[in-house]
Amino acid sequence: MKGVIVIDKKYIPLWEKANLTLEEASMYFGIGKNKLRELTNSDSCPYVIWCGNKRLIKRKLFSEYLEKMYSI
Repeated sequence: MKGVIVIDKKYIPLWEKANLTLEEASMYFGIGKNKLRELTNSDSCPYVIWCGNKRLIKRKLFSEYLEKMYSI
C-alpha cells in the first residue's frame, strides 16, 4: 500500500503521523529526499526533530512552511 506505514499489521496513514522520515516526507510532499535534506540541514530548522542521527520532519509545520513559499 503506497503512502501507508505498516506496524504490527496496523496501518498508519502518513497524513495521521505527526513526524515523517525523509522517505515518508518525500512521498507525502512530492519532494525529493536530497532536496528535503538540503532544506533541513540547518541546526535552527523549526520543522525538524533529530532522534540521534535520524531526521524527522514535523509534518504540519513543514506543510505550513511550504504554503508560504513561492519556490524551493
